[in-house]
Amino acid sequence: MYSRSLNQQMFRNYLLSFFAFVVLIVIAANAAQFRPPAVPLVACDPYFSIWSQADKLTDVNTTHWTGRAHRLTSMIRIDGKSYRLMGKDIPSAAPLPQTNLEVLPTRTIYSFAGQGISATLTFMTAALPEDLDLLSRPVTYLIWSAQSSDGKSHDVSVYFDASAELTVENLHSEVTHDCTKIEGLKVAKFGSVDQPVLATKGDDLRIDWGYFYAAAPDADSSSVIDGRELCASTWAATGALPDINDSKLSANSPATATIAAFTLKFGSVDAKQVTRWLMVAYDDEYSIQYMKQNLRPYWRRNGADMPALLKRCAAEFESVRVRCEKFDSELMADLVKAGGENYARLCALAYRTCFAAGKFVADANGQPLQFCKENHSNGCIATSDVFYPMSPQFLLFGPTLAKSFVVPFMNYAASERWKFPFAPHDLGTYPQANGQVYGDGERGVNNQMPVEESGNLLLLFGAISQMDGNANFAGLYWKQLEQWADYLKSKGFDPENQLCTDDFAGHLAHNVNLSAKAIVALGAFGRMCEMRGDKTKGAEFTTLAKLFAERWVKEARQGDHFRLAFDQADTWSQKYNLVWDRILGLNLFPQSAIRDEMNFYKRIQNKYGLPLDNRRGYTKLDWTLWTATLTQDRPDFDAIFQPVYLFLNETPDRSPLTDWYETGNARKVGFTARPVLGGVFLQMLYDRQVWQKWASRDTIKAAGWAAIPKSPKIVTVVPAADQVEAKWHFTTNKPDDNWSKPGYDDSTWKESAAGFGSKGTPGAVIKTTWRTSDIWIRRQFEIPATSPRLQLWMHHDEDAEVFINGVPAAHVRGFTASYEPIPLQPAGLAAIKSGTNLIAIHCHQTTGGQYIDAGFVEVENSE
Repeated sequence: MYSRSLNQQMFRNYLLSFFAFVVLIVIAANAAQFRPPAVPLVACDPYFSIWSQADKLTDVNTTHWTGRAHRLTSMIRIDGKSYRLMGKDIPSAAPLPQTNLEVLPTRTIYSFAGQGISATLTFMTAALPEDLDLLSRPVTYLIWSAQSSDGKSHDVSVYFDASAELTVENLHSEVTHDCTKIEGLKVAKFGSVDQPVLATKGDDLRIDWGYFYAAAPDADSSSVIDGRELCASTWAATGALPDINDSKLSANSPATATIAAFTLKFGSVDAKQVTRWLMVAYDDEYSIQYMKQNLRPYWRRNGADMPALLKRCAAEFESVRVRCEKFDSELMADLVKAGGENYARLCALAYRTCFAAGKFVADANGQPLQFCKENHSNGCIATSDVFYPMSPQFLLFGPTLAKSFVVPFMNYAASERWKFPFAPHDLGTYPQANGQVYGDGERGVNNQMPVEESGNLLLLFGAISQMDGNANFAGLYWKQLEQWADYLKSKGFDPENQLCTDDFAGHLAHNVNLSAKAIVALGAFGRMCEMRGDKTKGAEFTTLAKLFAERWVKEARQGDHFRLAFDQADTWSQKYNLVWDRILGLNLFPQSAIRDEMNFYKRIQNKYGLPLDNRRGYTKLDWTLWTATLTQDRPDFDAIFQPVYLFLNETPDRSPLTDWYETGNARKVGFTARPVLGGVFLQMLYDRQVWQKWASRDTIKAAGWAAIPKSPKIVTVVPAADQVEAKWHFTTNKPDDNWSKPGYDDSTWKESAAGFGSKGTPGAVIKTTWRTSDIWIRRQFEIPATSPRLQLWMHHDEDAEVFINGVPAAHVRGFTASYEPIPLQPAGLAAIKSGTNLIAIHCHQTTGGQYIDAGFVEVENSE
């Protein structure tokens, strides 16, 4: 009996593997039909995220997801002549013709052919969700393969370089650099001189701390750090790198002029494929600041460092490659079964995009926490109405991933700092998760999203409880969940005038889709009550949800569909929040109502998709994919999805995938490479068997998370305007270059009290009105004794440069909503002396509120 069962299982596994293999062959054969708006190359986190924004890898230079140059370059040399494989900045090397592009969940594969050689360049990021050690590694393998296509042997080598601009925000910054060897690897490393760890927060930002690494097996490679033009032109002409001993770079060199270059030797290549590879990696050392505590990346939780990680990654290259190929095959097969080949292609593109829009870190107990970033919306970190649409990708792959982004959010919501009866919106501005900044933040109720965020969390806990088979995780935060359920009980059915996740559309009262979210969330809470053994409360909330659903169908109906708002006739909207009714098995809403909505959607959608609602022609890609799943009829899904796929192929905007675009002309409205793209995996959650298969592979089963970090002790040293009025000299006319130095004559400047700004700026203490684009301010201050714990106490809106005694001390981007401690750069801290000192600040304003003021504090236990 056992032998027969085992044989049957082996045969089933064989059939599944064979089917997955056939699916990949079919997808690869039709890959030319898919033209991604941009292609992920290195996709690890919001800072280490490099893309190609063209059809061919040689048509453009590679960029950061924000569009700023983050250049990687590659050439191939065939029988003494060089050809480009990646990048466009080497005019002496023509491109080798690109024949194919395939984007898979963990790999991007470019194919080339010419000069008697067939070649591939693969970018492999081991984003394997069942292995968080692998998933959290900031490492991408670049794999070159070549074989003869004309029956002859050819001499082949390849070139690769990476620019030090990957390590700086300010392109005028200098970098330190080093070439070394680590047990069988040649390694190149560079990073900014200043190293302002976690000092800057905001949206359109690149990292300016930590170190970039490139490493290749020693036996087949040579490497050098030198000037870009010298390395590329020398290799293109000769096939050799400049001599490392002849480098004219100084110890600290300009970032844009510095590269790490490698050459990999293939030797004589015939019909048998030859492969060479190297790794690129980024060690940020500290990744996220959570309630003023700097957290290590998850892969570093047990004391690992980058040299050790590179050695391990090199040793595991072949096994990781096999695992990635197997994972891609199996996942793509399941995606094809769920929604077709085109759906699988979209999910493959979204997969690394989603994971690269956040970071896995370790808490004080070594447990995984994930913080997502609102890329290209406002830069918020751990935003509820962003990780809500992101959640399907995390839910699919198990409870550890699903809980990783919920825990830090809930710890904040349960803390004494959050005093409202509804859920928070966010935890701060990436990478600083120090408390909500959206709307009134912790200060008031203006521009909050009470129904949206409360409903989001109840639904997520409902989904996690269903996956776990119990509500134990919800029990950790039951006080908050009960409070939010009670809030929705009184405020959820007919929402007051407020924002929802689609806040770009503005405030809306009586929002029908928001009402649907509240109703299903109440049903999910009732289910969790039952799981916890509270049958009475479970019945109460389940009954209430059913009554609300009945009212909703009657009061929202507009003939053959349902309205945008209860009180607005002749309107409509996508009802994407209804998806959880079926996924969670609540069955609150009649299928006839869902069928009416779907029929209406199919009739009124545009060429490139279904608009979000009747007010405008734009849509959200994530919500449209949710709406497509509502009936679970494949023809309905295809009808809603195919216009979205057409958008992917025809949009003229070549940037990493957006989720906000016009359905009439396929133009991007805004938003780039956001974590919400994980929402396209929602279709997979309807198949309980498939969901259970993937979720059951979670080997970590995280538990025992650390408590929220305690706030550091902050002691005022030099008070700012939030405590004591102080006079500054200021000007709004650009001064001479020496304006920040102690000997500068500022007698012609005006003198007035700080802070400087415009009325209505959140958290501002305005004593002097400032409305121009720039202001320069100076004052002397007294320090009784120097201290390594000294930090700025500053409120800035927007970008500010700070100098102490003429030495650059801080450079901050974006804005704060209140006074905050800001670390000083080492040189700035060293410039402070006991006695009289000078602080000088330049603040630049672009739009919205504006404000600048600063003092000094000592911060104890800030890590």
